[in-house]
Formats: sequence, C-alpha cells, structure tokens
Amino acid sequence: MKFLEKTLLVTLVCTVISCFYFDIASADETDTTEFVYVFHGLGRPKSAMWLMAARLENAGYSVEKIGYHSLIESPEEIMLDISEQISASLPQDNRTIHFVGHSMGGLLIRAYLDSNKVEHLGRVVLIGTPNQGSALVDKYRDKWWMKILGPMPRALGTDSTGFHKSIGDPYYPVGIIAGIAKWKNEDVLPGDDDGIVPLESAKLKGMTDIITVESGHTMLRYDKDVADQTIEFLRNGMFREDE
Repeated sequence: MKFLEKTLLVTLVCTVISCFYFDIASADETDTTEFVYVFHGLGRPKSAMWLMAARLENAGYSVEKIGYHSLIESPEEIMLDISEQISASLPQDNRTIHFVGHSMGGLLIRAYLDSNKVEHLGRVVLIGTPNQGSALVDKYRDKWWMKILGPMPRALGTDSTGFHKSIGDPYYPVGIIAGIAKWKNEDVLPGDDDGIVPLESAKLKGMTDIITVESGHTMLRYDKDVADQTIEFLRNGMFREDE
C-alpha cells in the first residue's frame, strides 16, 4: 500500500511540475510572439491582405487584419472604427506591436499612431502609401463618380485639404516600400510611380528607410519581394539591399 501511495505521490508531483513547466513555456512563447496589425487600402475589404498576413504568420508573427468602410464613411468615422478595433484586440502582454499598411491603410496607421501611444510599439511599414497625397485625386476630385465614392477618396489629394496634412511626422521607425510600374502616365503622374502613387508622394519626412520594387499599385500587396522586405524591416529596422 505504501508503495502505491508513493507511486501516486510521485506521479502527482511530476504532473504538477510538468503542467507548471509547460504553462510557463507557453506563456513565454506567447510573450515573445510579435504582433502585427495589417491594414488594407482604399475600396478593399480586409481579406485583400490575406496573402501578406499569411506570409507574416509564416514568418512567426501573430497577425490581426483591420477592416473599414473606405467608400462610405468619413475620415472621422473610419478613425473611430479602427481605433475601436485596435483597442479591442491589443495584446495584454509585453509583445512588440508592429503595423503594416497598403495604400491608404498606411495613412490610417500614421493617423492612429499620431493620436494614440501604443505601448511596446515596434516598427511600421507603409506600402504604396500616398504620404503626400495623389495628383490623380486632384485631377478627378470634382467628377461625379468621385463624389459617389464618398468623402475619404476625395481627401487623398495633394492640397492643403488632404487627409495627410492632418498627420504629424513619425516618431517611430518607418520603412517605405514604393512601387514603380512599367507603364507610365506622364500627363497625370510625371516621373516614377506605381500607376496611382508617385514615388515622391510615397516619401515621408523622418522615414527610416525606403526601397522601390517593380510593381503596379494594386499588386504590391501580393508581391513576394514586398512581403520579404516587410519582414526584413520588422526584424531589423532596415530593408535588405539588393545584391
């Protein structure tokens, strides 16, 4: 009987130690898994960033996709929507929190961080983001179809009324990925551009690093090199130089 009691006691102790060990290991694993918020661009659902999100997850990050109604709501309504989503999903631990945004999503990230201080903030990657606005909006803002699209698309111009004018310079590490399309529309967008956002518009005062890839605007979010460079910046704070 004593032998059985000792065996049960040893088994119980080992079980407790084992559970404690694996609980600690799981907590450590959770604490060290860095977190990334991913933002889509104008006129897209959050599912549009599925491939970027999958590649970030494969690289070891926890990912939360943020969605918003860019063609219906005002800039103020959009900011309130994304702020509520982030508040509801912020990790309650010490994990580093990064942000990745395509197109207008990058502007929303900047606007959010301009008004909210995120603990354990890591790095930010802006992909094809019109940080200085887009001349396409200037040219077509008064067209009937632009008015139908809602207030946010019309706020993406280059003048003093542009949404970007309400956002301050970054206080965090930020990497810029800009696309260079093969075809050009010099009449509307002189110089290098991705078909929608000029290279010069993608640049940002205080940016940490910038890199260009051969891609049109829409395909930037699917481009493997863009994803690889995004991961490189999140990990090391700089983009990988081409050999």
